[in-house]
Amino acid sequence: MQRVGIADLGSNTARLVVFEYEPGSWFQMIDSVREPVRLGEGLARDGRLAPEAIQRALAAVELFEDYASAVGLDDLEILATSAVRDAANSAEVLEPIRRAGYSVRVLPGEEEAELGVLAIANSFAVRDGWVMDLGGGSAQVSQMVDRGYSGGRAYPLGAVRLTERFLAGDPPSRDSIEALEAQVARELGPVAGRISDSALPMLAMGGTARSLAKIAQRSVGYGLPVLHGFQLTRVVLEEIVEVLASQTLEERSETAGLRPDRADIILAGALVYRWVLRHSGLEAIIISGHGVREGALYRHVMPHPHLLEEVRSFSVRNLARRHPQPSLHVRQVERLATCLFDGLAPLHGLGAPERDLLAVAAELHDVGVSLDYYRHEKHGEYILTSSALPGFDHRELALISLLVRYHRKGTPRARGYSDVLNDEDLVTLGYLTACLRTAESLERARAGRVKDVCVEVEERAIRLTVVAEEEPTVELWEAGRHESLFEEVFGRALIVEARVL
Repeated sequence: MQRVGIADLGSNTARLVVFEYEPGSWFQMIDSVREPVRLGEGLARDGRLAPEAIQRALAAVELFEDYASAVGLDDLEILATSAVRDAANSAEVLEPIRRAGYSVRVLPGEEEAELGVLAIANSFAVRDGWVMDLGGGSAQVSQMVDRGYSGGRAYPLGAVRLTERFLAGDPPSRDSIEALEAQVARELGPVAGRISDSALPMLAMGGTARSLAKIAQRSVGYGLPVLHGFQLTRVVLEEIVEVLASQTLEERSETAGLRPDRADIILAGALVYRWVLRHSGLEAIIISGHGVREGALYRHVMPHPHLLEEVRSFSVRNLARRHPQPSLHVRQVERLATCLFDGLAPLHGLGAPERDLLAVAAELHDVGVSLDYYRHEKHGEYILTSSALPGFDHRELALISLLVRYHRKGTPRARGYSDVLNDEDLVTLGYLTACLRTAESLERARAGRVKDVCVEVEERAIRLTVVAEEEPTVELWEAGRHESLFEEVFGRALIVEARVL
């Protein structure tokens, strides 16, 4: 097991993220150090980094290096992006860092874009799309084809740069907002047409996109507290922009979901994204919780070309690795649950996507035991909804979380996810929960005694014949305790009997 720190000297924020990983196997973020250095301050005026900004950046690097030394990181990778790359006096920040014995690498624009695409390719079940990373100094727009970088470029449309150039008023005037939008149109006009013609999704990364998503979620009381995979619609973004544009800086600083140190630049970034949605034919942007730092991480974790073979299965294994469960029990529950699903297909009418969700929920149903056995179904839901499950959209994540929540007891319901799930999803949840809970019952002794289960759908009953090498008394007893949900969901009496080999 190794630990690597990846630091990003961005135009607005310097951030160190620490990952623990086993090459080719799994990883997890274990710490983060964030410092708002506003390195791009003044760059829009004269193309030079301000002395105060340079000092803040150097102090942040010293902080990161001290942390790395104190905790004994195996490696520390410091990356500098737009502000340092574009500044005429970049040597004033790079040379002191290097004289102090620290290593820092200025990412060329194309490599920064490639790392962004790599992060998206390894955290979404999407092969083709557009990737946009709007930072403090620039906005990278890239195209992803077959999970690979297929070209793109950086535009001088960063939130810090645009704020300094256009939005001086408090609140900014309508004329200044229109001038900013005209600049965006000049820069992004051609690519907006290509995005519209492609009909491909846009995945947005970086602090601006995440901040806008947080504002959107807080404004509507969104039930799933996960940013990765959240769809920020044009309608909601229009509402957010109108509010932000009418507020003073002090008022924006109090916006729920927005860090105070982003209050002065959030409007500029929001205006760029609004323009993109208005002129590209897209109804929403999909928010990524992963970015350039995670893209750099995959170069450590995975061999060239640094792509996960299958994002969803890796994501499930990665979470299971961080919250270990008895593997034989998990595999048995998964096998029995999918067997029940297949046998009951004439009644539920669901297909392969729902079967896959059931299998994932079975694989993760006991992750909560890593916190405590008692109420482990609730702990499991908490674990799943406290972090993203890359590769799964929010509807799928909500269904998996609720399956874990109700795999032992309780009546399945939407709980706080009514803005993610519809009535049809709740019917699906009922069917899948009945399969998972019955499978868990038939593995009650955690001994793998049930070798098979045969499903017979009769006119008024469902007959389960449990095949075992010895009388599965405890399994039959447990299945009988939970027959009410099964009978309610499928509308037939449940008969469970054993056949001993």
